[in-house]
Amino acid sequence: MPKENKRGKVWLAAAGLVKSEDGRWLVVKKKYGGLKGSWSLPAGFVEAGETADEAAVREVKEETGINCRVKGLIGLRTGVIKGQISDNMLVFHLERLDDEELKHQETELFEAKFISTEELAKDKEASVLLHFLIEIEEILSKQSNEGINPGDQFGYTSYKLFF
Repeated sequence: MPKENKRGKVWLAAAGLVKSEDGRWLVVKKKYGGLKGSWSLPAGFVEAGETADEAAVREVKEETGINCRVKGLIGLRTGVIKGQISDNMLVFHLERLDDEELKHQETELFEAKFISTEELAKDKEASVLLHFLIEIEEILSKQSNEGINPGDQFGYTSYKLFF
């Protein structure tokens, strides 16, 4: 499993939920992994030197061409794969910043598009996470709090709270 060697045994990923003006959700169909061929949120691993929220924004841009900003944190998906790998993903609520054309990343994705939650709820190819988020849509986002300094002794170059 190549990612295990590259990522070690603790994985941290970030995903972004982006809604269109008419309430449709931005979803992608990956060409690889456990969600191959299923609708899921744009997502990927957090890279060195970035915060998880920055990773969510970057991944949405890389996978779909859409520029976003973070509105808040929806929650955490966490699990253990085969008793060994801690697999964690923070899901952020993102806001689209412009009318940039939706264009999916062809090397990683079959497709990217905005789909209504009603259509996604009926789609057996939508991920379990998407189905769950649709059920709790009314209570989704925790707001970002920036500009907080936890103290210079820690050496943070970026620090944010989501509550």
